[in-house]
Amino acid sequence: MQTLEYLLQGFGVALQPVNLLWALLGSVLGTAIGVLPGIGPALTIALLLPVTISVAPESAFIMFAGVLYGAMYGGSTTSILINTPGEAGSMMTALEGNKMARNGRGAAALATAAIGSFVAGTIATILLTFAAPVIAELAFYLKPADYFALTVLAFCSVAVVMGSSRVRGFTSLFLGIALGTVGIDQMTGQPRLTFGASELLGGIELTVVLVSLFAIGEILYVASRYRGSSSQVIGVKGQKWFTRADFSRSWKPWLRGTALGFPMGALPGGGSEIPTMLSYTMERKLTKHPEEFGHGAIEGVAGPEAANNAAAAGILVPLLTLGLPTSATAAVLLSAFQNYGLQPGPFLFTSNPQLVWGLIASLYIGNVMLLVLNLPLVGMWVKLLAIPRPQLYAGILVFATIGIWGVSGLVSDLIIMAVVGVVGYVMRVYDFPIAPVLIGLILSPMAETQLRTALAAGQGNWGVLVQTPLSITFLLVAALFLLVPAVLKRLRASA
Repeated sequence: MQTLEYLLQGFGVALQPVNLLWALLGSVLGTAIGVLPGIGPALTIALLLPVTISVAPESAFIMFAGVLYGAMYGGSTTSILINTPGEAGSMMTALEGNKMARNGRGAAALATAAIGSFVAGTIATILLTFAAPVIAELAFYLKPADYFALTVLAFCSVAVVMGSSRVRGFTSLFLGIALGTVGIDQMTGQPRLTFGASELLGGIELTVVLVSLFAIGEILYVASRYRGSSSQVIGVKGQKWFTRADFSRSWKPWLRGTALGFPMGALPGGGSEIPTMLSYTMERKLTKHPEEFGHGAIEGVAGPEAANNAAAAGILVPLLTLGLPTSATAAVLLSAFQNYGLQPGPFLFTSNPQLVWGLIASLYIGNVMLLVLNLPLVGMWVKLLAIPRPQLYAGILVFATIGIWGVSGLVSDLIIMAVVGVVGYVMRVYDFPIAPVLIGLILSPMAETQLRTALAAGQGNWGVLVQTPLSITFLLVAALFLLVPAVLKRLRASA
């Protein structure tokens, strides 16, 4: 009952006219960037960070939530109509959705994607509403050694899962950890990795790194591969609404996709890509129409679309309750909290209930807005694809530069932005994942502080790190992330 009271108070915040406007703005922006290939929610929120500094935190996070959910809705449009996922979580939708569009069933594919996203988003938000306070209560019992083990688990899982190889994943992770240690050591007062530059004594501004890696790196990468060709958009044909037969084939995949997406999104390294793949595979095995898979099966759109929306709500559970980002977008959201001087975790529910419950309530409102925006306005969103890439990315570059200059007004930040942007470009060229850099950068101070606190409490005895059941469990799971893929690879080779 207490949760419902808090949720009602959250609706009191989210339904304020100004916050409704921010939610609408976030939903429109999210849908637009979901439609445009290559511009994901992480990049968009990173770009918005500098310009939302003067906005109230409740309003800013309500807008960010709209961007996060909207990107999942909009990503399906480009997947279905031009066979190019606007967002990574929509990549499986392209397999069947584009075939449906080519067969004249684009409207049915878009409808099952939009309704499935609404159903999954609503169910996942209900789960978030009731699960988050319970986990936040349990988090009070975690000790420094448990938190350190949790960060180790996050490091290992993200480095192993989010990359084409473990070497690339860990290289990215260590780069992020190195960036996170730049500046003055808070315990000893000694400068670290500053190379004598006084500008680096305060550390590297997180917003600068986020904008550089996502915006500048992506712009350089797109520019280097731009050939002036544009993708052909397939018109929305067929019935406006899908049939009763389409509904009967869609509702079970919606529920199964939700059941997969929510817990997977909450796991470190789960993200939205893995649950969509699993959902597609599951629907392919369970379908009564296997002959349609590969030629436009509606189950192959309904399941993955539900999974990626449920995963979007799932990433908020560890983020809000433990301060643990499980994906690149969650890492950017965590940095947004830090921009406002807030630290997500169990204390956030007691210190800033208006912010937390206003954010959760806005997810319900945003879902309704997105359903209204996406079903009748598909034709309008498709027109965004006509924006020429050179003008679009040039605009993003100008926006990013103005944003960074507006935050600090320091030339050194612009130089760091250029250098880190080139690093981001090189990482994309050689297929190094970006997310581990962010996780390493954001979580390394927390890991260091918790490790030092645990060792101080244990008077230097390293055994204190494995004295609680939770820390042992987290470290064992981290070891499994490291060892299981290698063991499976060896077993396959010897089979």
